[in-house]
Amino acid sequence: MAKTLVLAEKPSVARDIARVMGCSQKGNGFLEGSRYVVTWALGHLVTLADPDAYGPQYKTWKMEDLPLLPTEMKLVVIKETGRQFQVVKTQMMRGDVSEIVIATDAGREGELVARWIIEKVHVRKPIKRLWISSVTDRAIQEGFTRLRDGRDYENLYHSAVARSEADWYVGINATRALTCKFNAQLSCGRVQSPTLAMIAHREEEIRHFVPKSYYGISAKTHGVTLIWRDKKTKEYRTFDEAYRLSVLKGLTDKTATVVGVEKTEKKTFPPLLYNLTELQKDANARFSFSAKDTLSIMQSLYETHKLLTYPRTDSRYLSADIVDTIRERINACGVGIYAPLGARVRNLCIGSNAFFVDDTKVTDHHAIIPTEQKVYLDKLSLEERKIYDLVIRRFFAVLLPPFEYEQTAVEARINGETFIARGKRVLKAGWKEIYGHFDDEDPDEEGLAVQILPEIRKGDRLTLDAIFETTGTTKPPARFTEATLLAAMENPARWLEGEKKDLAKTLGETGGLGTVATRADIIEKLINTFLIEKEGRELPITSKGEQLLNLVPKELKSPALTAVWEQKLALIAKGTLNKDSFVADMKRYASEIVKEIKNSEAVFKHQNLSGKRCPTCGKNLLLVKDKRGSLYLCEDRVCGYRERILSPKKVAFEDRKTEKQGGLSKKEIRQYLQSQEKSDNQPHNTALAEALKRFQESEKP
Repeated sequence: MAKTLVLAEKPSVARDIARVMGCSQKGNGFLEGSRYVVTWALGHLVTLADPDAYGPQYKTWKMEDLPLLPTEMKLVVIKETGRQFQVVKTQMMRGDVSEIVIATDAGREGELVARWIIEKVHVRKPIKRLWISSVTDRAIQEGFTRLRDGRDYENLYHSAVARSEADWYVGINATRALTCKFNAQLSCGRVQSPTLAMIAHREEEIRHFVPKSYYGISAKTHGVTLIWRDKKTKEYRTFDEAYRLSVLKGLTDKTATVVGVEKTEKKTFPPLLYNLTELQKDANARFSFSAKDTLSIMQSLYETHKLLTYPRTDSRYLSADIVDTIRERINACGVGIYAPLGARVRNLCIGSNAFFVDDTKVTDHHAIIPTEQKVYLDKLSLEERKIYDLVIRRFFAVLLPPFEYEQTAVEARINGETFIARGKRVLKAGWKEIYGHFDDEDPDEEGLAVQILPEIRKGDRLTLDAIFETTGTTKPPARFTEATLLAAMENPARWLEGEKKDLAKTLGETGGLGTVATRADIIEKLINTFLIEKEGRELPITSKGEQLLNLVPKELKSPALTAVWEQKLALIAKGTLNKDSFVADMKRYASEIVKEIKNSEAVFKHQNLSGKRCPTCGKNLLLVKDKRGSLYLCEDRVCGYRERILSPKKVAFEDRKTEKQGGLSKKEIRQYLQSQEKSDNQPHNTALAEALKRFQESEKP
């Protein structure tokens, strides 16, 4: 009997599909049933070959070998996952397998994962596509009832290949040219470079900011604070201290006359549902989670617990076909501490005309919402509960009516000068009851504090308790945090000065710089390559980062390049632009970049010399900081020597190890390793940690 091979992107998803489709027989790297064989990738199993695959001369980096522009791009099996590739290949080539179902993540990059494997295997069997946004039993079952012909996604695949090849041509050539020209480990790319440029621009704004003192006047009456408003400028402050003093001298009355009371009923709608970037921003602002941490937690809630839908989405809307499932999702998540909230929304009438339902604003995936899987909160870690809580409350919030309030604006006169007070009275809590607060303490749209006002009528004369001066100083722009940098990457229109309006529109439509899936990695790369640092929540640029931007070609530093690419990639996905034509343009562009860098007269100088010499080659050691602390790096990129500078805690631990001659307890070793795992996201470890791991392994029974 002919069977269908199902290729998932990750083992956890493959196991779910196998269970639902009745594949209970375990194989080495696959699961099998009477009708289906389910296997998996491990993310990418196949990728574009490194330069040295095109000739031994490219193993060393030389300027004379650039530009590197292979006529045909080669695919290679990723060494670390080669064993699983062989498993997938064997299953694809089986005589009893008649067709392949691509069940990788539903999107451009997911398509690339599967198609590159199929291409590398050289299998020519019919292809179908499973396109689902969650991995619950129901979603899988429904997905298999409406499999699409794989040919429907050919153009999406071509778009993904075009993006990948273009990034290779531009990134490889620009990075090698910079590194060879300036003998320093320098890298650039169409997403990384404009992101770094935005951080540098903010640093320049801070550096050149000149603080200015401003002056205001307040009056207290009956527990209400009235704020002076300049008759000329309509501002609530002045930068002229002498002018403020002259106004103060004229305020001789002991009463304020109310000349106007305006009451306006207003309403605010709940914020839209989460996409990944919005969730990463909130998690960073509230819990200091990095973007990468949030994505990892979301993956666990999606794959392992199956409580939330697909995380790598850029949409904040639902498609109409999801509406009928909302009640079931409420029943699944509206338990435990969420039971009162679930009861509040369970019987609401929710139609496809709801403001958060819009098929035109859902591309590959809808917004992040709970699945129909019942939640057991005690099974979640503290971090998972925090992210789950954000998503669930946002989900409940959009189902509730608007927050309605009455805004009161009081205008009073003291000796002809205008004073203003603003107040708010809640009429209907609406969606804000989900969060338990009504923002009464927040300023209004003009920046005035919102107060609880007593009953005040036009014509009232209010006895003044005091009139006093207020002063302040203008603040420089805040440095980027991960939350604000993600927002800037998502909407980089501000950094498109002088560019065509259609480019800003394209960036808005395509989600800005990078994708929801790659932004976290871009930020991590900027930190790990010492182009930016992490100081608390702030992300200042380093001297290396600033110098690099002076060396990178101008066009590569602008978000406009990504906008132009995305416009063309969208045309490729629609079938109206040839992929090879786009790639040819990118090869020409890569050649221009190399030529510009070769002819550059700029100079790169390390600004962070430590005063120490490299024990391997004798050249200078650089002092750099990463998320784990400080380390020494050899300035010569070819040497590559690095040495971690141990913190006092680690030094004490090593001393204790020496004193006891290796006789540390298993508990001490385990505690140390756990502390390292939490702080170490780097691809290298200290010699001490490696030695301890080997010791721990040897102690296992």
